[in-house]
Amino acid sequence: MAAIRKTLDFLYLLAGIAAAVCLVAILVLIVAQMVARWTGEIFPGAPNYAGYAMAAASFLAFANALNKGAHIRVSILLNAVPAGMKRALEIWCFTLGAAVAWYFTYYAYWFVYWSWKFNEVSQGQDAIHLWIPQSVMVIGGGLMAIALTDNLFHVVFKGDHRISRDTVDDTFEV
Repeated sequence: MAAIRKTLDFLYLLAGIAAAVCLVAILVLIVAQMVARWTGEIFPGAPNYAGYAMAAASFLAFANALNKGAHIRVSILLNAVPAGMKRALEIWCFTLGAAVAWYFTYYAYWFVYWSWKFNEVSQGQDAIHLWIPQSVMVIGGGLMAIALTDNLFHVVFKGDHRISRDTVDDTFEV
């Protein structure tokens, strides 16, 4: 079990790093487009690539953000109920979230498959095969589904989720 735990934590971290790289790629693309405009050159497809990187950054960050407590969680109800009810509510929420994430991933896979099958390309000047940027959506959605299922199993078998919260972000200093 320790090997599985290490592997999952490594996957979540790797996806978070990939999301950060995508954010840097957006910056580089925007700066390259500005430089191209200043020099009178054309950078075809830069807005499309920045959009693909933005979508990739979002989807790849989901699992890592969940485990780091960066997703918005309304805990007011969970803090007001007894421990047994809290555990039941968390099981229900993680079950529902995991089911939705797996449902999304399943249909996103078929969306990408048909884009590949029909050889769809973007309408921009770059004419990139759409299944390439769409694949990141499946990977990120799958990692989110795995992370939600991971937390569900942790709540069921250990009694508490694995979502950690950075208390430094919660402090307010004047």
